Amino acid sequence: MSTLDQPPAQPYGTAPQYAPAPYGYQQAPMPYGQQMPVVAGRPLGPVGKVRSTWAVIGLSIITFGIYGLFYYYATFEEMKQHSGEGLGGALGLVLSIFTGGLVTVFALPNEVGHLYARQGRPRPVTATTGLWVIFGSLILVGPLVWMIKTNGALNAYWRSVGAR
Repeated sequence: MSTLDQPPAQPYGTAPQYAPAPYGYQQAPMPYGQQMPVVAGRPLGPVGKVRSTWAVIGLSIITFGIYGLFYYYATFEEMKQHSGEGLGGALGLVLSIFTGGLVTVFALPNEVGHLYARQGRPRPVTATTGLWVIFGSLILVGPLVWMIKTNGALNAYWRSVGAR
């Protein structure tokens, strides 16, 4: 039996399916001349809400930080509903209350970065973005920079997947 008599391994006109490499591992390089198809994670759940950075800052100041707790809950919950991964709203809120926000300033930009990475896009923010809060608190501009970078990246992501 020749190779022409055998059925194709995959129907003609369909792209081969590749599973993405596990987190932290790189895929083996493709032979010269071949390109690996882009594997992009598609949204699984509803798209989150775009929130004005200045409104979040202002409402957090006016409500003595209570809106900040709501912000953590809402953003963590939206990201969990959207991607199926992450802390979720309740755990994000508990962490922000019991650690005084120390853990969540690292966790929130890390999860925002994971949203971008699932689509194969570069991460605009990572867990190290939380260092703006830690080191910048002495001059009061660090938390502002952190909020602008993190909320801006999250808003840009929501807009890229269809939010208004």
